[in-house]
Amino acid sequence: MSEREFVIPVGPQHPALKEPESFLFTVDGEVVVDVEPRIGYNHRGIEKAMESRNYIQNLYITERVCGICSNAHQTAYTGAVEEVGGIEIPERAKYIRVFMQELERIHSHLLWLGVAAHEIGFDTMFYYVWRDREVVMDLLEEVSGNRCNYAMATVGGVRRELPKNKYPKWHKMLDKLAERTNYYIKVASTEKTILERAVGVGYLGKEDMIRLSGCGPNARSSGVPCDIRKISPYLIYDEIPFEHVYVDNGDVLGQVLVRVLETLESVKICKWVLDNIPDGEIAVKFNPMQRLPEGEAVYLVEAQRGELIHYTISDGRNMPYRHKIRAPTLGNIPSLVKRLKGGYIADIPITLAGIDPCFSCTDRMAFYDEGKDKTWTWTEGELSKYRKGWYSR
Repeated sequence: MSEREFVIPVGPQHPALKEPESFLFTVDGEVVVDVEPRIGYNHRGIEKAMESRNYIQNLYITERVCGICSNAHQTAYTGAVEEVGGIEIPERAKYIRVFMQELERIHSHLLWLGVAAHEIGFDTMFYYVWRDREVVMDLLEEVSGNRCNYAMATVGGVRRELPKNKYPKWHKMLDKLAERTNYYIKVASTEKTILERAVGVGYLGKEDMIRLSGCGPNARSSGVPCDIRKISPYLIYDEIPFEHVYVDNGDVLGQVLVRVLETLESVKICKWVLDNIPDGEIAVKFNPMQRLPEGEAVYLVEAQRGELIHYTISDGRNMPYRHKIRAPTLGNIPSLVKRLKGGYIADIPITLAGIDPCFSCTDRMAFYDEGKDKTWTWTEGELSKYRKGWYSR
């Protein structure tokens, strides 16, 4: 460090993020020259807990990985388990899963838009967006009974029906969401309060984004067409007519535009599902004590924040031998660090918020040996040996 440089600690407790994470910013005057992220304050041992519970019990754990992406995690988990078990869910259940996923995407994107407005000091827009977000929250509650953690997906299908007598009302609610979202697109592209704090802020080009393996709206704001629903369709996404949204702005404004445009597409998808959902059963029977054959599967879902990966291994019992979760925020941290470098201190909060971070579903744990002053992790063999010893005891 030169005499002009000094380090600013941001976190683990600070107003820009509601979860405890730490960033060390090396600054030269007002300019950020280096960033050192430090995750790990929110580790909850969810993957380990899943090894001692059956596949049905694990539904409740996966749903609580993240409050905003609860349905996305449950969709990815059930998809991986069903693939290992060779379980084919009914066609109607696939439609209902898509409907829930897109409602949750609308909810998440509007929540982020309000938070982003708050971070740049545009609280009027924050209040408007969160008022309108209540429409989709009410719709989610009508469908599932809950405003958060909807408990819709289960191994073999879904738990609840979509009653046909509610479809006209839900169409009107979705139309209202589309109307308000179109208004926010106009505001985002014309309001000086947003443009002054978003244009050119946190810029990252397409080549750097690909090199740093960004995902979700974070990557699509830099012109990377990476929506899993389009490039690796699951459920019925290959049958649904919707646009693959991406822009080449590369800055915070690009992240705003991607999310509001995706919200419109999600409204269209929800209405398409209501108009085309087939009749039939919503689930096939799955016993909590049912054993799955030995095998492994990986299932990808386009969660609200990006590519969500659930990888499960079965050893022939009624619970997973190992279940691995890769949340999109973990994949977006390298590109976030690059976005922050070269920016101003005042732009740190909105650049951080730009990737819509969720550190509760990101955190990993490493061992720190105080005597040797080094950090280390286990290899797969060491972890397996510890696991067998722990359970035998």
